Amino acid sequence: MKRPMKTFFERYRPHPWHGLPVGPNPPEVVSAYIEITPFDTVKFEIDKETGYLHVDRPQAFNSLPPTLYGFIPRTYCGERVAKLAGTDKGDGDPLDVCVLSERPIDRADILLKARPVGGLLMIDHGEADDKIIAVLEQDPVWGGARDIREIPSSLVERLRHYFLTYKWKPGEPKDEQVTVDRIYGADGAAAVIEARIADYDARFGR
Repeated sequence: MKRPMKTFFERYRPHPWHGLPVGPNPPEVVSAYIEITPFDTVKFEIDKETGYLHVDRPQAFNSLPPTLYGFIPRTYCGERVAKLAGTDKGDGDPLDVCVLSERPIDRADILLKARPVGGLLMIDHGEADDKIIAVLEQDPVWGGARDIREIPSSLVERLRHYFLTYKWKPGEPKDEQVTVDRIYGADGAAAVIEARIADYDARFGR
């Protein structure tokens, strides 16, 4: 008699922040939950209570993210990350990640595997708010990159400019309290990811 195959599945949708794995081999390969794409004129963001995407705000001006944009599950910006950034406080959010993909991906609310190659040290009103830059795992163009030095500097600059300006509102002055203080490579990204995982475990438990 043939036995039925054993399968595992979630009876209910896992919370993207708390219920999904940080990745198959962090910090080298991580999971990325995507909230917005380069085609979105509205900024979607995870609702921390329900785990569903909600409309945060329309994008100001013609500000569109240059890459897929989301976060790494089971990470948290607390005191360890703040210490790395040289600030007094983290932003209390999961770790943001920008993922390069050669083929256009025009839908959000998806999970993918990404390889971090670097990041931007962003300080938002005194709070650490790093933006990890990663490539889609096994991507035919970007998948071989292992460090930010292998990413065109013009693309890194586009990401830096986006995060310095994406919260601007028409008629209001530039916010001088949002800065990108440093661009770092794969080693720096690994240190930030490991600190964010440790901060998550300290805040929420394993």
